[in-house]
Amino acid sequence: MRIERIGDGGDPADVLRALASLAVDRGTPAPAALIGDWFGSLAVLAPTVHTAPVGTASAFGLSDRETDTAQEPGNDRPVIGGGWIGYLSYPDTPVGGATAALPAAAGGWTDSVLRQDRDGCWWYESLTDDPCPTAWSDAITAPTAPAQPWRIEWTAPDRESHRHGVLQCLEAIRQGEVYQACVCTQFRGRAEGEPLHFFADAVAATRPARAAFVQGEWGAVASLSPELFLSRHGDLLRSSPIKGTLPIADDPDRLRASVKDVAENVMIVDLVRNDLGRIAVPGSVTVTDLLGVYPAPGVWHLVSTVAATAAPGTTTADLLEAAFPPASVTGCPKHRARQLLSHWEPDHRGVYCGAVGFASPLAGTELNVAIRTVEFDPDGNTVLGVGGGITIDSDPDAEWQECLDKASSIMSLG
Repeated sequence: MRIERIGDGGDPADVLRALASLAVDRGTPAPAALIGDWFGSLAVLAPTVHTAPVGTASAFGLSDRETDTAQEPGNDRPVIGGGWIGYLSYPDTPVGGATAALPAAAGGWTDSVLRQDRDGCWWYESLTDDPCPTAWSDAITAPTAPAQPWRIEWTAPDRESHRHGVLQCLEAIRQGEVYQACVCTQFRGRAEGEPLHFFADAVAATRPARAAFVQGEWGAVASLSPELFLSRHGDLLRSSPIKGTLPIADDPDRLRASVKDVAENVMIVDLVRNDLGRIAVPGSVTVTDLLGVYPAPGVWHLVSTVAATAAPGTTTADLLEAAFPPASVTGCPKHRARQLLSHWEPDHRGVYCGAVGFASPLAGTELNVAIRTVEFDPDGNTVLGVGGGITIDSDPDAEWQECLDKASSIMSLG
């Protein structure tokens, strides 16, 4: 284990560009990134990481590498050191047989990371005894790689197909099949330029709380998510589902006053409590923040937080079996909602509504909900999923507008 203080440096997006340029010069794999609010830090960058498709059961698994959390000297946040970074796609396939653009799961292991703490100080952390390469520290202190041009031509989803799905959901609610479900659709596009430069520009422009980037020969995932799906630090579990959205120009007090949004959020909180309760110490599941209103790129969101203590012996695989896919992008009751959604949605969600994140043997695991997430295949095709929760009070036209509002922060880039 080795930790070096590097000091002040560039913005995470600029450092990421510098690391990408270095990887190209050296012919090494591209960097990966977590930017926003991850592991108590502002950014966690893997300077170079070979990623590849993996079996879904292997995603975020550490097996014998899992240990007790360590502490950074002078800091009560755990050292990250290294770990597995990648994604796990939404698991359900539409009954029509549509396939996803990217592998079901992909990622890779890194022995070292560059971390920017809450005070803006950069650190080199490694699970090995190797010192920080000079080129990596230079990428932090003097990131000179310029932004590179990129362009995405988007094609809007089929509005009538989305409306049909919403109407089917409303009928299922009236019939008592579900109380709520998240009906989704997709923008598709063609990209020019490198996905990493799209991500760097998007993060700098929108400052999402749970942004993540992973790239490989299989394609790339650029997630601008505002939502925490699951964190585990020691035995402490936490999930912060988002339900309820307004455009950023609107009065945020309208969210707390909305019967529809409040009801939807509370239903999903109960669903998260049930999910975590399956692997938690009895009596430990609590709601630590209910119906908070917080800004995200282009919108206001209604956010709640559920915490729990994991039962002894609980593994990451156990957590994912209990809680994945995230409650906020499925419905209530969860199992029936997932069954019905596979009939209502013609497209495979792919990475969208899955999870992107990092599993460290020292610091634990943090995963976002892969919303506001652009998928790039190796041929330059892109997918952006959007959706919203449907309740008995939902209006199909308003639900379509919510999809557009959620996509607007990405559509307006470039």
